[in-house]
Amino acid sequence: MDIDKIKRILPQRYPFLFIDKIIEFEKDVRLTALKNVTVNEEYFKGHFPAIPVMPGVLLIEAMGQAAIIFLNLNNESDFDKPDSPDIYYLCAVKARFLHPVKPGDSVIIDVTPVKLTKNSGIIKAVAKVDGREVARAELTGAKQR
Repeated sequence: MDIDKIKRILPQRYPFLFIDKIIEFEKDVRLTALKNVTVNEEYFKGHFPAIPVMPGVLLIEAMGQAAIIFLNLNNESDFDKPDSPDIYYLCAVKARFLHPVKPGDSVIIDVTPVKLTKNSGIIKAVAKVDGREVARAELTGAKQR
């Protein structure tokens, strides 16, 4: 899935759009997304100029955006309708950061459902760089009513 379709699903825009490409989607099973981290990212100006590291909260945001794409694709939303896609709010996060993400890294994010209902979901997200796990999270989201 290319960036144009991603932008029809997610309301975020630069500099807060953290998914560049969907590599794989399997309904009810998983979604794999890509975030290319460049030295030009706005947050590197202050976090930290001498030793740039992607802030953990933004890695959680990237995992959350991948989860929202999964939930919308799973619900087969019609992205050309004005009231679609569904808007999900992140309600709870349990996260663990294992290794820093630096400029030049390509972050692969795998999301899998733990529990899905019509209006909410619990999603497991794992972020990897070069096959090495850098972060993982359990994300709970609910659909806007």
